[in-house]
Amino acid sequence: MKVAAIQMVSGSDLGTNLLHAKTLLAQAAKAGVELAVLPEYFCLLGNKDTDKLTIQEPYGAGPIQQFLSAAARELRLWIVGGSLPLALAPEASGAQVYNSCLVYSPDGVCVARYDKIHLFRFDNGHERYDESRVLLKGALPATFEVTSRAGQRWRLGLSICYDLRFPELYRSYAQAGVDVLLVPSAFTRTTGQAHWEVLLRARAIENLAFVVAAAQGGTHDNGRRTWGHSMLVDPWGEILAQRPELEGVVLAELDPVLLTQCRTRLPALEHRTL
Repeated sequence: MKVAAIQMVSGSDLGTNLLHAKTLLAQAAKAGVELAVLPEYFCLLGNKDTDKLTIQEPYGAGPIQQFLSAAARELRLWIVGGSLPLALAPEASGAQVYNSCLVYSPDGVCVARYDKIHLFRFDNGHERYDESRVLLKGALPATFEVTSRAGQRWRLGLSICYDLRFPELYRSYAQAGVDVLLVPSAFTRTTGQAHWEVLLRARAIENLAFVVAAAQGGTHDNGRRTWGHSMLVDPWGEILAQRPELEGVVLAELDPVLLTQCRTRLPALEHRTL
């Protein structure tokens, strides 16, 4: 199955971000991709944390969800919608939202929802982040299944950015029979340069699974700089493709034979004792 990690440098204007996302998704579809993953906050990286509250949507309705559904249907793609701010209740418009990843089938139907479980907090004296000021954490893992054009069935597990530092989430996906781990992200340059690649490769190796990591990658109009390096990693920890910075489409073929070979030759998932 051919997949794409979409790298973006999203800004503070929703319409412009959606236009860029559509262009990149169309490039992926033209390249024969079956499943495309957008980065965290693909729809908005605002000037302040509370900006995301202004575009929050109830689950099941709103311009961002309409965009994802229409793009999936038009391009005949599975689209993993990075993350967008979802209201806590259908008619709510509050001071906290979920940072949610929605998955759309080529029919434009939302088939999975994952609310980010682990909320990022970081303070090195120069950079300060605390997502809990605006976000409410999710509680449950989420998986979905895709049958490729070749007839291969894949099970995929959802996560978002900071979740990457918590291996127990990904181990739960391995126990559930997941083949592909998805990690839409907006890693800071500081933390990304130190830990991004090693964490992605570790999650692939320890769970003998493919990893598709779509990232924000560049200097945003709010002055924030994200690390980028969107990549696809195979179950042996080898990087199949990556893009350092700026917008682009990172492509790779996920080979089910390689997945089976890795899990057969080194059946570590069968050797767990805890």
